[in-house]
Amino acid sequence: MALSRGLRCCQRVFSWIPVLIITSVALWSYYAYVFELCLMFILWFVCVNNWACCFVLAVAYLLVFHVCFVMFSWTYWRSIFTPAASPCKKFQLSYSDKQRYEMEERPDAQKQILVEIAKKLPIFTRAQSGAIRFCDRCQVLKPDRCHHCSVCETCVLKMDHHCPWVNNCVGFSNYKFFLLFLSYSMLYCVFIAATVFQYFLKFWVGDLPNGPAKFHVLFLMFVALMFFVSLMFLFGYHCWLVAKNRSTLEAFSAPVFVSGPDRNGFNVGIRRNLQQVFGENRRLWFIPVFTSQGNGHYFPLKNRSSESHNPLLANEDMWEESDDGSEEGSLGESF
Repeated sequence: MALSRGLRCCQRVFSWIPVLIITSVALWSYYAYVFELCLMFILWFVCVNNWACCFVLAVAYLLVFHVCFVMFSWTYWRSIFTPAASPCKKFQLSYSDKQRYEMEERPDAQKQILVEIAKKLPIFTRAQSGAIRFCDRCQVLKPDRCHHCSVCETCVLKMDHHCPWVNNCVGFSNYKFFLLFLSYSMLYCVFIAATVFQYFLKFWVGDLPNGPAKFHVLFLMFVALMFFVSLMFLFGYHCWLVAKNRSTLEAFSAPVFVSGPDRNGFNVGIRRNLQQVFGENRRLWFIPVFTSQGNGHYFPLKNRSSESHNPLLANEDMWEESDDGSEEGSLGESF
């Protein structure tokens, strides 16, 4: 027991290493750009050559750079520290249902118990075997698009993947923040590469004197381009996923419905797909505040005929307002 606790503790410590790497690179890039390039190098040009335009250029660089850096840091922070959303209490087995399920030894009878419970919930996806998806470790019926994360040791609503670079599960509660983090990271890298390029060339051909700034400028260029190329492919892939309304897990393994597997089961059109992630207010799309639609337990289906089998589940608002309490109905507003 003590050994397993020690291993889990070491795993949690080591899981922060990728975050520390990204943070260190970001802080170094801030120092290199602000102090070595703008304050020391460009202002040195002003003093030596009395170029007023260099001073104006340095101020403009610093203003735009800090906007990019703040948005990059803000979205990265939200991606890391926004807790992954888990299924609400309605999807947990009651004490009596749990007793029935555990005392029943026949697998078919256990499946039937889960089917009876799921009739009261907006669950339309199934396991590969056709059974109701149930997590034995969390003891919950999995809502549509929910999966268990072995790293976080919990079920995550609309789980996309576990990202080591943010040390967090990317899912319903922080998927928008993760996309914005990718986009602002690309913008940050593009701005650095575009503004450093002319000084990179001057150093490369020997037009500028050697010094500490040369090292920082050269590496700024290489690091910015390297990160931009890798981020470009990742961001493009996630844009495609958003347009199709798929998660990374669903792209590799199609969700299974009563009628069978369907990769486009949640695809309701590009506009509505975007609104599910970013919300209806377009002015908030590029700000890292939670605006995603719904509460992560229910998602509109492309083929709504399956919802018509249960009038209660055909309307999300009716389901949220039904039963006792309003805790689950307000989950979408609590993030």
